[in-house]
Amino acid sequence: MDEWDMTFLQYNCRLFRTCVLTLVMMTAATGLSGCATLDTMLDWVGFGKGSGSETPEALAMKGMDDFNRGKYSASLKSFAEIKDRFPFSEVSLLAELKAADANYYMDKFGEARTLYEEFEVNHPTNEAVPYVLFQIAMCYYRQIGTHDRDPGSAQNAVHAFERLNRAYPRSPYFVEASARWEAARDFLAQHEFFVATFYLRTDEDKQAQRRLEYLLATYPTASVKPQATDLLSKLQSGQGIEKTWRRFVPTVSLPDWDSFVSAFGIMSDRPAGSAGPPN
Repeated sequence: MDEWDMTFLQYNCRLFRTCVLTLVMMTAATGLSGCATLDTMLDWVGFGKGSGSETPEALAMKGMDDFNRGKYSASLKSFAEIKDRFPFSEVSLLAELKAADANYYMDKFGEARTLYEEFEVNHPTNEAVPYVLFQIAMCYYRQIGTHDRDPGSAQNAVHAFERLNRAYPRSPYFVEASARWEAARDFLAQHEFFVATFYLRTDEDKQAQRRLEYLLATYPTASVKPQATDLLSKLQSGQGIEKTWRRFVPTVSLPDWDSFVSAFGIMSDRPAGSAGPPN
């Protein structure tokens, strides 16, 4: 969304609020509605105060209190109410972002990623965007090693971290994003080595050789490079690999993810509330 689109959207929002306020005042003037209905309509467009415990500010405080205590499900209710009832209030942007964070810390990475992406689309110039891009990448990253070791999450994480660091090379997330990018790429190299050994066990030597060549060309700094180089050398020698040896090629399991990333000097994933977007 470009600057003109944002200006147009802001204009429409102001126009919408003006129209609603006009309707409210006409309704009040004609006596067709009581105070309760008037309060409800004002609340909905972000002007009303409602009861003391239902103001957007009060809901935000309650949501943040629950969030900081690790009560993410409860905090989501407060943030959702702000988004639904007070979409134009000053705390609505906070509610959008913390709703995504709450889902993230509940390990609902798909839901969290969708909310982060919506935030980026709706607020492309907001100062929290670098954090949002980092969290989008982390949603992919945290799913690495699931779904029967499907490498798709690792591939998406690599692309997402690259996108963040290209767009914001001076962000406070650059160093960690770079390290996690490297770890995700190493995971992909491990996956390629796993596939190569599978082909060896099924007597598909040419397929194994192609996989190993791709691995070494694409991931030249991979931790599995020595094993891949040695295995490729044996295949390229033309002598082949003895059948009895091939049958006992171990099934290469991908490493435990927490142990794997620690080898790169990456801290374990942050606990709730320990890091976040700019204040």
